[in-house]
Amino acid sequence: MSARIAIVEDEPELAALVADYARAAGYTADVHGDGAAALAALRQHPPALVVLDLMLPGLDGLSLCRALRADADPVLAALPIVMVTARVEEIDRLLGLDAGADDYLCKPFSPRELIARVKAILRRAGQAAPQVPAVAIDAAARRIAVHGKPLDLTPTEYGILAALARRPGQVFSRAQLLDLAREGNASLDVTDRAIDSHVKNLRRKLDAVLPGVEAIHAIYGLGYRFDL
Repeated sequence: MSARIAIVEDEPELAALVADYARAAGYTADVHGDGAAALAALRQHPPALVVLDLMLPGLDGLSLCRALRADADPVLAALPIVMVTARVEEIDRLLGLDAGADDYLCKPFSPRELIARVKAILRRAGQAAPQVPAVAIDAAARRIAVHGKPLDLTPTEYGILAALARRPGQVFSRAQLLDLAREGNASLDVTDRAIDSHVKNLRRKLDAVLPGVEAIHAIYGLGYRFDL
């Protein structure tokens, strides 16, 4: 079972973005937008880690952090906490750590950096990072899943993405991708220049499961490269 992370954040778009990255990394993510409601939910179902905003309605992040650290339940009292805030003053950082936060991140922050810190904290706490392959290719069914999320691909899109994902970091020309896309399906009617349109569609579908992550890179004058 994947570790569950509680995201306590009152900015819906940011909360959703962090949750997407957490799920893409193989975690289960719960989102709470109110401090008091979050505390009640955490007490009922303690997660593996809390990503906690400082400024919250109902109960602010510092108070929530202190309430968890003072809880009679040893599981709640020891919950790893990563505090995030728009306040960059040194006193706020010290206050956050003094309240019991394990780490502190100032907005705007990179979701990738946040997830990296989450993994590091959980690793120190003895919880291994979830083993979810970045890209799982089912050649028999001609299906591809990214971080456990299946993609709805056309036969041509499958051929192009499978070719790129099998050799991450390698640059493929449009002609090479055209040939590889036709492998196993010679009836595909694909032209060299149509590859660009298919790559555009692939980027859109990848962005739906990994928002903000650029997996397919255009290499000027050469072609495309996949990195994830």
